[in-house]
Amino acid sequence: MIGFYQCWRGETLWGYVGFIGLAIGLLAKGPVAIVLFGLAVFPWMVIQHGLIGAFVELWRRFPLIKGTLLMLAIALPWYIMAERATPGFIDYFIVGEHYKRFVEPGWTGDLYGSGHEEPKGKIWFFWLLAVLPWSLILPVLMLVRAKFGLEQAKQNHGFTSFAIWWALSPLILFTVSSNILPTYVLPGTPAIGLLIAIFWKSKDTIWMSIAALIVPVALIAATYMLSTGKIADNSDKHLIESLDPDVRVFYKYPRSYSGQYYSFGQAKVLRTDDQLEGLEQFYLITFKDRMAYDYPYYQEKFDCSDVVAESHNRGAILCKVKPQQ
Repeated sequence: MIGFYQCWRGETLWGYVGFIGLAIGLLAKGPVAIVLFGLAVFPWMVIQHGLIGAFVELWRRFPLIKGTLLMLAIALPWYIMAERATPGFIDYFIVGEHYKRFVEPGWTGDLYGSGHEEPKGKIWFFWLLAVLPWSLILPVLMLVRAKFGLEQAKQNHGFTSFAIWWALSPLILFTVSSNILPTYVLPGTPAIGLLIAIFWKSKDTIWMSIAALIVPVALIAATYMLSTGKIADNSDKHLIESLDPDVRVFYKYPRSYSGQYYSFGQAKVLRTDDQLEGLEQFYLITFKDRMAYDYPYYQEKFDCSDVVAESHNRGAILCKVKPQQ
């Protein structure tokens, strides 16, 4: 984003830095990086130059052809190698992760987790929490110091409005999506820091320093309380660590992300009983409120124990093959 802005100011070399950043975005998150970039940059360019002028200035000021070739030279080889190594990757990653995840609530095609169906527009609530306390401070600061902000905007060559569109771009994109996570607001958070700096005055040093300590202190307190067991740990870390690592582990759908992580990917989702063939024993992890339904089914086929380990909402049972009569 900074590379683009600096290139717009006339420093062409920064344009290539911007395209390198887009290539890194393609490698890290895929084409959504370009979409987020466009949602921030295009409206801002229209405001600066008008609809037709925006396209004219894009062509005149930016190394579009050379920059695009540089971006593809960095990112495209990895996509080609990924498709060759795992055929179907392009369809899954582009169509599934970038289209179906966006338009299908509760999308079930995720190979590495599950859909995160939320009410449309909840991304704004996630932003409010993720950027605290600045999500409360910044709007008030911009309102109270509107005149000062306008003066700053006249002096910084449109950077204020550029940062505003940058901050809003992930919120605009994901407002109409139901499959969202709180982390989806992160691409716009650097702009929040820039806007705070724009509206900052020297007299703000003390109270802003105190405000900046709120989240770190809260995180330290939460870490302490989690580590001492004073509040419930929502992850399956201790559950997984309590199990015999030599015994296969299965989750009744869905598998938790923490279960996947702390088992190093060894805990699988049990989709059919065929996955249990040939096993002498296995762990089955299911929700506690489903235990009354799942336990009798597997107890009929296997010799299953009572709960041997548990997390805040899941329990694990050990099932063994019944001896031959």
